[in-house]
Amino acid sequence: MTEHRARKRFGQNFLQDHGIINRIVRSIRPGEHEHLLEIGPGQGAITEEILRSGCQLDVIELDRDLVPILQGKFGALPNFHLHQGDALRFDFSEIAKDKPLRVVGNLPYNISTPLIFHLLSQHELISDMHFMLQKEVVDRLAADPGSKAWGRLGIMAQYYCRVESLFDVPPEAFTPRPKVQSAIVRLVPHKELPHPVDDVELLQRVLREAFNQRRKTLRNNLKPLISAEQLEAIGINPGERPEKLSLADFVAITQVVANNPIDEAN
Repeated sequence: MTEHRARKRFGQNFLQDHGIINRIVRSIRPGEHEHLLEIGPGQGAITEEILRSGCQLDVIELDRDLVPILQGKFGALPNFHLHQGDALRFDFSEIAKDKPLRVVGNLPYNISTPLIFHLLSQHELISDMHFMLQKEVVDRLAADPGSKAWGRLGIMAQYYCRVESLFDVPPEAFTPRPKVQSAIVRLVPHKELPHPVDDVELLQRVLREAFNQRRKTLRNNLKPLISAEQLEAIGINPGERPEKLSLADFVAITQVVANNPIDEAN
């Protein structure tokens, strides 16, 4: 079988460091009776170690040329099932019929954010997620209010999940070697949302408006949605910048906006 070359258009960087591979799988701790889903298995470096646990493993691979490689390695195993396609368009309810999914993936930078949002929209099907991502993205996911990394991605991830940055992965662990540092992150969906909102799409709109121009104040950024007086009424300083607010603050703003149409708020 001819050697597969990493494709730039798929953002492929194949993990080769066995020490890192083992550390990732130890962090996941797959169990024999669990159902895991791996997104973008590549040449199967992590796949092989996960399958040793005896768990049921589905994988989604976009690159058609990798399908015969993966089938050749693992296709004979009864606990392995491959789906060729785009994870961004995949309906996870198709395979999460009997038990919640544990999701694993080495996600290319160009699809990481939309794919995480796609998974969060189906969070009730998932028990946890472990991803290798560009370190900058992990920092944003795990950020705290007040930090430069705090923004829409981290707020929405933490709306749905407990987020934990686990460890960094250096460029030399991959072939070809990427130009950026990577990191492993764990996301565990909340059994009960700590700050539920009536309209999640409206929360996302509030966040888009708030962080559209980070250097401007809430008074300016949220002017189309809520007045300075309304912000003050819920204990939020309209002169603050958006990164100073917590998830609970943005949920409170969203609830006010939901109860006050735009023409009434201005």
